[in-house]
Amino acid sequence: MLWLQVLILAVLQGITEFLPVSSSGHVIVGASLFDQFGDVMDEKLTLNIVLHVGTLGSILVFFRDRIVALLGPDRRVIGLLVVGTLPAVAVGLMLKASPWGAGIEQTLENPLVAGLMFPATGVLLLWGMRHAGGQLACRDVGYHHAVVIGLFQAFGILPGISRSGSTIVASLGCGLRREEAAAFSFLLAIPALAGGGMLEVIDLLRKGPGDTPANMLLIGGLVSFLVGLVALSWLLRWIRQGRLGLFACYLIPLGAAVVAWQLLSWGGGPLSY
Repeated sequence: MLWLQVLILAVLQGITEFLPVSSSGHVIVGASLFDQFGDVMDEKLTLNIVLHVGTLGSILVFFRDRIVALLGPDRRVIGLLVVGTLPAVAVGLMLKASPWGAGIEQTLENPLVAGLMFPATGVLLLWGMRHAGGQLACRDVGYHHAVVIGLFQAFGILPGISRSGSTIVASLGCGLRREEAAAFSFLLAIPALAGGGMLEVIDLLRKGPGDTPANMLLIGGLVSFLVGLVALSWLLRWIRQGRLGLFACYLIPLGAAVVAWQLLSWGGGPLSY
C-alpha cells in the first residue's frame, strides 16, 4: 500500500509542481488523506523534497537550451537568478537555524495551512490572467525586479502557495513577456529546488534514515520527473493563451473543501496532528 501511495504522490507532484496549484500543498494534503484512510506515512517533508528533486530534473531537461544560453548571450541572467534566489535562501536558512525550526516544519506539513493558502494562490492567478505582461526578455530584467520575483518565490514556502504561479505572476507584473515570465520562473526554481534538496539531505544525514525505503523514494523521484516533463508543456501552452486564472476555479473550492475536512473531519470529531 505504501508503494501505491508514493507513486500517487509522485504523479501528483509531477503535475502540480508546474501547474500553478502548489505541489507542496497537494502532496501534504494527499499524504494526510493517506494517513487518515490508508497507511500512516512518516517523513512527509522528506518525500516532498525527493519529489521536488525529480521535478528539478524536468526543468533541467525541458529548459536545457535556455540553460546553455546562460553561458553565452544570456549570461547576465545568472546574476539575476542569484539575486532572485537570495530571499528563498534567507528564509530556508532561518528556518534551519531557528530554535523553532522543528515546529515551523510541522506547520508546513499541516494540511489546514495548505487549505487556507490555496485560495490565496487563486487570487494571484486571477490577477495574472488580467495582466498581459510586457515586452521584456529575461536578460532585460532589472535587479530590483529580480528581488521582487525572489520575494514571491520565498512566499511559496507556504503549502498551498504555488511557487511557479507566484513567480510567473510577479514576472508578468515586472514587465516580462508571457513565455519569458515562465522561463525566468523555472530558471529561478533550479537553485531553489537544488538548495532545498541539499539542506534536506544534510538534515537526513544528521537524523538518520526514515521509515520510507530509499528505493521507494528513488522511484517516486523518477515518476515525478517524467510526469513533470508533460506538465511543463501543458503549462507553457496555457500561459501563451493567458489562461492562468482558470486554475483559480479549482483552487478556491479546493481550499474550502480542505479547510472543512480539517475542521470538521469526516469521521466526526476534530482531527489530531
